[in-house]
Formats: sequence, structure tokens, C-alpha cells
Amino acid sequence: MGHRLSKIYTRTGDQGDTGLADGSRISKTSLRIEVMGTFDELNSAIGLVIAHIPQEIKDLNKIQGQEATAKILLQIQHDLFDIGGEICIPGNLTISERRVTRLEQQLDTLNENLPWLKEFILPGGNIPAASCHMARSICRRAERLLVNLSEQEAINPASLAYINRLSDLLFVIARTLARSSNGEEIFWQKDLSENQNQESE
Repeated sequence: MGHRLSKIYTRTGDQGDTGLADGSRISKTSLRIEVMGTFDELNSAIGLVIAHIPQEIKDLNKIQGQEATAKILLQIQHDLFDIGGEICIPGNLTISERRVTRLEQQLDTLNENLPWLKEFILPGGNIPAASCHMARSICRRAERLLVNLSEQEAINPASLAYINRLSDLLFVIARTLARSSNGEEIFWQKDLSENQNQESE
């Protein structure tokens, strides 16, 4: 295999444009580049979640015969890289409905082990969960931008479905991580919000 990156800087983007994989050049402020950058940001955020998952959770996954959370997230990183490739090469299709179905199955499996929600959840609980909530919020922004781009040109429908399911999966993973290691989820308290408002008046 040849070297993919033989030189890190090229000086070709000094005038504010950048090259796509098909050889065309567009402005770095274009919506397409904004989408690509946000997917890169999301991928980085998920990498941070993986780095924060303690070994005890990984060991517990093995004991219980469950698919490791870190393994699920690593596969997602590969999928996001593929979606970035679709955006970088207009007309390229990589993501299939099969990948969307895989996310749905993983989501259902993880959600079965969680109690029903009676209140809204605040982002937090522990570092892995808080990191996952951050990734989830970035995922929502990535979806909004991708939908915006799809209103201007054809986008793979499977990629749009994938990014929508992913934010749901990240929410469930964040809940799972928050409850790990005898941790607890943080619930929004209506009474607490009202009391603080009264004190500030």
C-alpha cells in the first residue's frame, strides 16, 4: 500500500479554498465543508468518549456477553468517516440501510436494560456519560447541517437516516455510561428550577 499522506501541508488552501476528492475546489466557508468539518468534530468527540470508558466497563461487557460499548463506538467512527467520504466525493454512496438497521438493533438492545424515563435528563452523571452527551449534541448539529445540504443537492438517504438514529443511540449509550460503576443519571427537577427563579426575583 502506498503512502496516503506523504506531505502534511500543501499550501494549496492559502487563498481560502480547498480541494474535494474529485479534484474540484470550493470555498472553505461552503456548506459542504461545514458539514465535513462537523462530522470530523463528531468523530473526534466520539473518540473522546471511547478514551473515557473505564476498563471495568469493558470487562463487564465481556462477562455479560454484551457487545462492548467501545467496540460499538469504534464502528461508528468508521461509519462517520465513510459519510465524510460521501460528502467529499459528490455522488459517492457508501452507507447502506444495513448500517442503519445495525444502529437500530444496538439501540434496542441497550435500551432494554434501562428504566423508563419519567423526567428529562441533564447532560452529566460521570465523565464518560457527559462526553457522550456532548457527542450527541454535536451529532444533532451534524444532522441539521446535512439536512440543509440535502435541500440543495442529492444526499444519500441512508446517511440521513444513519445520523438521525446515531443521536438516539448516543443518548442511550450516555444513559448506560451514567449508570455504570454505581453511578446515577442526573434528572431535571422542575421544583428546583422554580425555586431558583423565585430566589433571583
